[in-house]
Amino acid sequence: MSGTIVDNILRQSGSIAATPAGLSWQDVVTASTVTVEAGKGYWINTTSNACTITLPASAEAGDNIVIVDFARTWGTNSVTLDSNGLNFQGNDDSYTVEYTTNGQSVNLIYSDSTKGWLPLEDDVVADEPVQPVTQKAIFAYGDDNSANISIKNLVNSSGVVAADVTGVGTARQSLAASSYGGDKVIFGFGDNSGGVSMTNLANNLGVIAADVTGVGTARRLLAAGSYGLDKGIFAYGKTGSLVSMSNLVNNVGTVASDVTGVGTARQNLAAATYGLDKVVFGYGYTSANVSLKNLCSNTGVIAADVSGVGTARRTLAATGYGTDTAIFAYGYGSGYLATSNLVNNVGVIGADVSGVGTARFGLAAARYGGDKALFAYGYSSSAVESVKNLVNSSGVIAADVTGVGTDSQARAASGYSFSA
Repeated sequence: MSGTIVDNILRQSGSIAATPAGLSWQDVVTASTVTVEAGKGYWINTTSNACTITLPASAEAGDNIVIVDFARTWGTNSVTLDSNGLNFQGNDDSYTVEYTTNGQSVNLIYSDSTKGWLPLEDDVVADEPVQPVTQKAIFAYGDDNSANISIKNLVNSSGVVAADVTGVGTARQSLAASSYGGDKVIFGFGDNSGGVSMTNLANNLGVIAADVTGVGTARRLLAAGSYGLDKGIFAYGKTGSLVSMSNLVNNVGTVASDVTGVGTARQNLAAATYGLDKVVFGYGYTSANVSLKNLCSNTGVIAADVSGVGTARRTLAATGYGTDTAIFAYGYGSGYLATSNLVNNVGVIGADVSGVGTARFGLAAARYGGDKALFAYGYSSSAVESVKNLVNSSGVIAADVTGVGTDSQARAASGYSFSA
């Protein structure tokens, strides 16, 4: 048979995949070393480790090898080429050939024994896909100062809060919420005559599903945020005592088992996503109000305490805003507070900014409209509140807007939906 017929049969059987130039693309490489062959293309995934690529020990003019940054991670874990006795751009193999740029691809052609392997192309894909941002928000559950409530209020992409919708799962307060899957929400845990172990998923239309029970240690007064672009994390809170634990949520809304020992055990804290794919947990209450933060990586690992990050307080709220920044606001310190702290895209919490709407605690916050946010509800010195404060894309909090649903506190909120 001719080579063309053989290649066609192999392609149809699924054992070879070729480009118009005839390259056969191999399975993704995740190992720290790989020996490559002429006539083949290689996806090099350095998410977990650097990779040394050994080129063939012998080559003929026109031999072609292509290597590609599979996960845009060569800037973190680089690729090194070992020319294996042959020259590379006229230099012998004692020279180091390293590629350290995210999104890079290298098209190698062998020339002759003098110049050896030459990069025909050495390109970087500058534009990487950007995940869409949430356009709407949802507030749910809480306490109307007489009983736990089971209601939700949807927020459109312009920041308008809709009327109450009742009967959306077990009534409870002091729960937390996070986005997952990019455009959906999980409400978890809370207080219903004691801590509960349950979640309610909300789809990208804002419809809240029935209770799912038994999802980690029952607790209340915890916080949650979204990490890794499409996953969530619940952490801290109170059972019979304060706890230092977290539960990861995968991108289909499944809650994992408890992970213990993640910073100072505390309650009444807040959390928000920053830097696109990480979470900052901040403030809270131990035996007193605290001023500390714990950063959570884009793999869901919570770091050690960092103290002294603004006025110590509890029962505040936090949310992302802008492209990759976050904001903490309100709460209770030595009294009711109208204080905010901006968080930059590397997790540094800024100084206090005072005087931003009705001083209150027990409120909730969420993103909306892609790059904006709102704080809503809570308890002031006079009453349970039905008030919202919009936050623009620069982190500036606007004046109170009243009458946005049932007066309530101890609610949870998150952004949802990529569609405006």
